[in-house]
Amino acid sequence: MHPEKQYLDLLQDILDNGILKKDHNTGNGLYSVFGRQMRFDLSKGFPLLTTKKVPWNSILHELYWFMSGQTNVKYLVDHKVPIWNDYPYKIYKKKAEKGEDEIFPELTLEEFVEKIKSDDEFAKVHGELPHIYGEQWRAWTASDDGRKIDQLAWVVDTLKNYPERKHAILSAWNPTYLYAMAKPGEALSFPLCHILFHFNVAGNKLSCQLYQRSADMFLGVPFNIASYSALTMIMAKICGYEPGEFVHTFGDAHIYENHIEQVKEQINRDPKPFPRLVISDEVKSLDTFRPEMVTLEDYDSHPRLKGEMTVAGGFDEKDRKPEANKK
Repeated sequence: MHPEKQYLDLLQDILDNGILKKDHNTGNGLYSVFGRQMRFDLSKGFPLLTTKKVPWNSILHELYWFMSGQTNVKYLVDHKVPIWNDYPYKIYKKKAEKGEDEIFPELTLEEFVEKIKSDDEFAKVHGELPHIYGEQWRAWTASDDGRKIDQLAWVVDTLKNYPERKHAILSAWNPTYLYAMAKPGEALSFPLCHILFHFNVAGNKLSCQLYQRSADMFLGVPFNIASYSALTMIMAKICGYEPGEFVHTFGDAHIYENHIEQVKEQINRDPKPFPRLVISDEVKSLDTFRPEMVTLEDYDSHPRLKGEMTVAGGFDEKDRKPEANKK
């Protein structure tokens, strides 16, 4: 069976068995199942989905953005990666709506993105997404003394020097900045969805399991499959192993109502052979890795299927219970 069938079968599972819910932020409807899993053997091809065209450039640069610890969207904007633009714009609009027009003039999303691209000072202030993946991966703030913990570097050291141990885990789920657990005014206004991943060495092969608490199956998950598969292969190269499996474990896996017709079309397409991902021998450490050292070969896909992104989740201070954060 073609490994992409796992993904198509999960889409069908959601269509057949999903429970209708509403996204609390936008009100958009979605069909949801809970607790599913897919597995991809990375020695048998790179799982960039073929039943629709998936933008590899965006995936690769987003992954580098995470791995290098960046938290400002300017890098992504400069490399024509639009997938995070809505989140800093959402924060900017909230500031503008407070009436501070002289400091925060009203801008469309397109104008906001252009200003991020062309105005370094504007980007420095308004392109920043504090406490996002890159920070949690490379500079988690310790609660005892404020030191910065580089989780990804620690994982590399563990995999190289203690391959039989079972604790090579990286978590992005930091309660200090999440929902009503955060101090008032400090909660993230955008969701962290792929929150924990765990590496394992067996038979000189490196495998990775991701736990994704919330999964937009049509738009987001094709990115996540490819991103964490690439991460596994890059980490294998750095640590001196062969790629093993990427295991993708889901909490809430869902399809938005406005993606149903696209999903039905995708399910009826036959998968094509997976492409190859070639990683240069120049990749010797986290510090030497660059996107241009990764090459995608022989990617042949069905045409693109478009869908509107739901800027979902996040926390609104008006939802905070009065008793929250009491000592």
